[in-house]
Amino acid sequence: MPKSAKCLLIGSTETYSGKSATVLGLSHQLQQKGLDIAYGKPLGTCFSASSGSVVEEDVQFIAHSLNLPTNRVAPTMLALDEVNVQKRLRGEDKTDYRQSLVQQYSQISRGDLVLLEGPGDLTQGYLFDLSLLQVAEALDAAVLLINRYDSVLSVEALLSAKQRVGDRLVGVVINDIPTDKLEIVDHLLCPFLEQQDIPVLATLPKNDLLRSVSVGELVNQLNAEVLCRSDRLDLMVESLAIGAMNVNSAVKYFRKRRNMAVVTGGDRVEIQQAALETSTQCLILTGQLPPPAFILNRAEELEIPILSVDLDTLTTVEIVDRTFGQVRVHEPIKVQCIRQLMTEHFDIDRLLSKLGLTPAGVNQK
Repeated sequence: MPKSAKCLLIGSTETYSGKSATVLGLSHQLQQKGLDIAYGKPLGTCFSASSGSVVEEDVQFIAHSLNLPTNRVAPTMLALDEVNVQKRLRGEDKTDYRQSLVQQYSQISRGDLVLLEGPGDLTQGYLFDLSLLQVAEALDAAVLLINRYDSVLSVEALLSAKQRVGDRLVGVVINDIPTDKLEIVDHLLCPFLEQQDIPVLATLPKNDLLRSVSVGELVNQLNAEVLCRSDRLDLMVESLAIGAMNVNSAVKYFRKRRNMAVVTGGDRVEIQQAALETSTQCLILTGQLPPPAFILNRAEELEIPILSVDLDTLTTVEIVDRTFGQVRVHEPIKVQCIRQLMTEHFDIDRLLSKLGLTPAGVNQK
């Protein structure tokens, strides 16, 4: 019987910290080193109903990006949603998820390493025995934690996590660090964490492209009608601008931004015109008023989609803002960007040595 693969569980101190992105970048590096990897996400959160069955979108996307065969993809045990939580609370769901987890995951890979994506934070999934720590203990997994940098106060979340995860913690990744904060992270925060026996395996600078959303994603979230250039919904939006001021102020404001979505009223023709002549990836018109023909023609020429929404400006802005906050990595351009960032900044050799793994082709002494 071949020995079962080692498990590395990728968790985070809070939701939307960059776990999927880390999995994508890390698994690419591991494959480059010649390691045979499997992937799974025990607790699902982003489900889509396709082909009559419910599929975890992140699992599908990552398995596809890594060209993993089906015997290298572990099953998602449960969707974390209102319905399942209520069933559990009422005692209708008596499943022993710990036991199911051990059974299912012991059957998957005979590769070198199983990469598991953990829940949103350290407590999510606790009701089902599928929280980060419960999964780590059930599968005897090492833990890599992702922390989205907020300020030097990030240190507190990491110290608290270390206390809870203990010796299973093989390292942390500090993510989304503004350029002007890199020095304080590298020279103050990292040395302190290392002294506390918290290995910092990467400090990743903030990246506008990774925080961007496609025009197509905005169309979905806003339930918008596309008035022109539905062939350019792949354009990536990095910032949001609101065209509510006079046209002179708007022009100055727009010129300082890049790759933006501009939200303005369908009747603000001069603002729409100004937006089209600057770094705009899409126009979002509120109030259900169609723009004049010359605006549509100009947008066609410049290949800028115009969206119409049946919402007021404030609601539109809130939805777009939320979409930026929960950004996903499902665009090929982001996958390339993540791989490059991780290759430049992540200490893969240090991780492998902590896991006791040797890259393929390297002779163990």
